[in-house]
Amino acid sequence: MSFFQKIGNAIVRFMYGRNGMDYLNRTLFWGYIGVFLAQILFNILRLGVPALICEALLWPLMLLILFRMFSKNLPKRRAENQKFWNWWCGVKSRNAGAKARHADKDHKYFTCKTCGTVCRVPVGKGKIIITCPKCGAQIHAKT
Repeated sequence: MSFFQKIGNAIVRFMYGRNGMDYLNRTLFWGYIGVFLAQILFNILRLGVPALICEALLWPLMLLILFRMFSKNLPKRRAENQKFWNWWCGVKSRNAGAKARHADKDHKYFTCKTCGTVCRVPVGKGKIIITCPKCGAQIHAKT
């Protein structure tokens, strides 16, 4: 067994039972890279205060990444990651829905003020009263 294989096996044994890099850690890492690049840019432009703010953000962010990566409390880290993942999927879903609604020129979309349901009606019907299919509230609107 070569030297590098021994090192690799030692790292694998060390990381056994630890959290490692999950989606939340990857996102935090890319945020760290973004703040680091912003700090470099501020230093190049000789903007001292924003560079110091970036530096103050870098240390806690790196400590959080390392804490989550080496944590042995897997249920808590998995719950944090799942909460983040549910939030991220909701953001992606809302953006995809908004893009699809914007591209649809045959319908107009209204949001119910009571329950937040999106209601779709054909364009060009004039002033209408829309009844929300979920809660029954009425929306007075012009298509």
